[in-house]
Parts: sequence; C-alpha cells; structure tokens
Amino acid sequence: MKKILQNLYNNQHLSRQEAHDVLVNISKEQYNSEQIASFLTVFQMRPINVDELAGFRDALMELCIPIQFDHPETIDIVGTGGDGKNTFNISTTSSFVVAGAGYKVTKHGNYGVSSSCGSSNVLEYLGYQFTNNESTLRKQLEEANICFLHAPKFHPAMKAVAPVRRALGVKTFFNMLGPLVNPSKPKYNMLGVFNLHLSRLYQYILQNSDRQFSVVYALDGYDEISLTGKTKICTNKGEQIYTPMDFHRNTLHPDNLHGGSTVPEAAKILTNVLSGNGTKAQNDVVVCNAGMAIHCINPEQSVKDSIAEAEESILSKRALQHFNKLIELN
Repeated sequence: MKKILQNLYNNQHLSRQEAHDVLVNISKEQYNSEQIASFLTVFQMRPINVDELAGFRDALMELCIPIQFDHPETIDIVGTGGDGKNTFNISTTSSFVVAGAGYKVTKHGNYGVSSSCGSSNVLEYLGYQFTNNESTLRKQLEEANICFLHAPKFHPAMKAVAPVRRALGVKTFFNMLGPLVNPSKPKYNMLGVFNLHLSRLYQYILQNSDRQFSVVYALDGYDEISLTGKTKICTNKGEQIYTPMDFHRNTLHPDNLHGGSTVPEAAKILTNVLSGNGTKAQNDVVVCNAGMAIHCINPEQSVKDSIAEAEESILSKRALQHFNKLIELN
C-alpha cells in the first residue's frame, strides 16, 4: 500500500487491474485503517478516472454475494448520495411508486454516510428487516413488486471500510460505486449522480454493458430530478436537458425538498407521500423521478404518459399497498 499511496500522491493513476487488486486486498483486511483512510482521501483531492472506477466496480461485483431473480427485467432507482443537499429519500419513495405501477424493483441501498438518512436507515426504521436470503427476497419481489438489497449483506468487501467511511463522514468513491454494484444486475437502471464528471464516467461504463440506463444529474448539484432547475439525463440513446416545464411542473425552492434532521422525520415524509398526504412539492418530485424510471423501462412511451402512470400509482394507493406488503413479508 505504501508504494500505491506514494504513486497516487505523485498524481499517478491506477490501472483498471490495479484498482481491482487494491479493493480485493482491502476486503482481505491486508491494510490498516490509517492506510485505507489515506487511500480514500486521495480521491477527495482529485477526480477518479474511468479505469479506476471500473476496476473498483469489477472487484466489488467479483466479491459480492450474487442473487438471481425469476424476473430478469427489474429496475434499480438509486442515487450516489453525497450531494450535500439533505433531501428526503426521493429515490426510495419513487421505487415504491414504480412498484405500485406494476414494475419489478430490486432496490440497492445502504445507510447514510454523508447524510443523516440513507435508504437503509429509513426502511429499517419503518420495519424492514435486511436479508440476503434468496427465497425471502424472491417472495417479496413476486408479491410486493419490490425487494431491498442492503449493500452490507451482499458486499462483504465493504465491511473493512465501513468504520473508516463513518469516521471520515464525507462522500468517497464508494458513494460513486453503490449504484453500479447491485448484486442482482438489474436490466434497467436509473442512476443519480452528484456532478457532471461522474455522469460521464457512468455513461462510459454503462454503454459497455447490456443495461438500459438513465443517468440523472440536476445541474444545480442534486443526484436526482429536483425540479429546482435544469436536469441533464443521459441514456443509451443520447442526452437531453429537461426543465421543470418539460415535466409540466413549477420550479421548486430547495427548502421544499428538505428531508428533516432525523430518521423518523424522513420516514414520515416517505409514508406521507405514499399515502397521498405529501406536500405538492414532495409529490411532484417523486412522480417525476418515478415517471422517468418508468420511461427508462418503456422508452417508446412519452415522458408525460410515464409520469401519469406514476401519479396513478399514488392516487390509487397501489404505491402504499406495495410498501405495506413489503413490510408485511419480512
């Protein structure tokens, strides 16, 4: 590790194979916490490149506990986190809306590191029990249209870095990796990123896969469609800038998206939206994100019709029913 760190301090980059090997060695606990912290910090000081990100992704997928479902055409709706915006759990809420609209969702997530409440925090608070039991997850996906894959249950390699990430308390390249390493390898992916550089890296990596994707970046820094300004969405077919007006919505103030300061507050927002009791701003941002996820699955369908499907999922209470069913099936 000393040689690797010295090279990185001298502005050298890792090859894809070197990045893979370092992460494998981290998982084998060959380095101490100080060395791991130094390694993670390097990528706070300069941008990660595509070979490094791909190598880290390769290692995590090689080391993960894989899971395969009877429904190969599932979707994951997930953001990197680390955008520092402290929004409510938009991707998680949107996932239940997509499930309520009749699509299969294999949601990958983790505890918050740089924010107070990640998807795992809120679902655990609401009664979901994390598992990597294949039969349990299959049943959940079959009956509730959604299951949740808590990253530490599937990525033992993360165990060695979890305490270091918590101690650092800032986003690291593991935030960048999360959306790329869903152990179920869903066919469809709506992935939110916190900057344009990472958007380009994701595009490059995903274009060389068999996945259908939408990479989302709000130009004012959100890793989701925030409706606070313009959003850039990159897909297999190209890229496009959307304004709130393109979604037939008003521009929102950032305060409208605040996620609260505690897990119970965040959980309340999620259940309020699914129950049809969210604020107009909360509802609007969720149906736009859920609608674009549906559009990722059905690109031949208009964005307007896809958002209408998401709205109907909430209005009909199907989103809430699928949430309740998932909790019931623990």
